[in-house]
Amino acid sequence: MQQVKNGDTIKVHYHGKFTDGVTFDSSEGVEPLEFEVGSGQVIKGFDDGVLGMKVGEKRTLEIPAGEAYGETNGEEPFEFPKTQLPENLHFEVGMGLNMTNELGQVIPLFITDILEDSIMLDSNHPLAGESLVFDIELVEIANSKPLIIMP
Repeated sequence: MQQVKNGDTIKVHYHGKFTDGVTFDSSEGVEPLEFEVGSGQVIKGFDDGVLGMKVGEKRTLEIPAGEAYGETNGEEPFEFPKTQLPENLHFEVGMGLNMTNELGQVIPLFITDILEDSIMLDSNHPLAGESLVFDIELVEIANSKPLIIMP
């Protein structure tokens, strides 16, 4: 039976939890997650964790923070005035925004709180610093690239 390898496009159902068992995301009731293994489309621990799986196989992945969304960068959230945001922008806690610094670099930020005249922004991913647990099931190997063995 075919096993997952780098370069394969696969579909998986998943249930993502914190180490205390609290769910943060799941594909239950929606289409399975589709991605190319080894392409960096998903976190490293997830990418590595599906290697060798067969269709129908279930696996639990315990992913340390360093192989998930990384450790926190030590920067504190900061306040940003709502008047400097587009008027029609609807924002909510957890939403991601991209801002550009004075060097033209794009910085991904996440809303951590909404105040009366401002929002609180954090440059850490909301799951940074967290070790994660994923219960996964390989649903399909949708597109398999041939394995080339070099002499």
